[in-house]
Amino acid sequence: MTMLRVYARELHEHLPYLRRYARALTGSTVLGDVLVERLVEVALTAPAQFGVAGRSRAPLYALMHVLFDEDGPGRPVPGENPVEQALTELPEERRRLYLLTSLEGLTAEDAGILLDLTPEQAAADLLQARYQIRERFRARILVVEDSAIIAEDLSQIIGRMGHIVVGTAATERDALALTEMERPSLALMDIQLADGDNGIVIAKKLRAAFNLPVIFVSAHTNQLRDQGLEELGPSISKPFTPESIANAITKAVFTPHLTTRGAEDGPA
Repeated sequence: MTMLRVYARELHEHLPYLRRYARALTGSTVLGDVLVERLVEVALTAPAQFGVAGRSRAPLYALMHVLFDEDGPGRPVPGENPVEQALTELPEERRRLYLLTSLEGLTAEDAGILLDLTPEQAAADLLQARYQIRERFRARILVVEDSAIIAEDLSQIIGRMGHIVVGTAATERDALALTEMERPSLALMDIQLADGDNGIVIAKKLRAAFNLPVIFVSAHTNQLRDQGLEELGPSISKPFTPESIANAITKAVFTPHLTTRGAEDGPA
């Protein structure tokens, strides 16, 4: 077996990890795989230089960065995944630092070496990157519920998840006023409310005026089905569990939503 074949076999063991990082780096499965193909060609021309036979993939990640930046500072292809979108908002060096540590398991110091950062700078930049990502997915949630006990239960679940409760409302008037003032990113909505108000009607108005996503939490979710308005938002039946609320919030936070008009035109 020639030395080239030995190096090729050694490199093959790194490929799953290299493909994973390349896809995250480029923002594209296709472009990532093309980048790995180029990396393999270059690495096999000087396998010792690029650490092909070593246990650490760090030299190969460094080579990947060089190839990705051949035509200038590389940037990922914009995608629809919310996490990827949040990462593209980071400065490129900080994005790579985050990917190398969070996705590939490198220490901040080792990742910093690849990016020509001091250990102190790498640690500070990684802390800032994590903060930016966390803040990007910290939802501001309005609770529309006329039971003070249930509203408090929901608020505690939201708080434990690290999200922010911007306020609680028991009526349509309060819900609209709080939304206008606090501009939440999500609402948890009961259907049968105080003063005879209806959460479906409120949700339609919030959708039309503020494009606000809604999760219905109610013992009357059948009203959504009866009116053919399931698309107005996901629903959780009472009594609910903390897990069901947390799962629904997480899905809503990580799911892109587009401006949707027309749902408010349905029957109340």
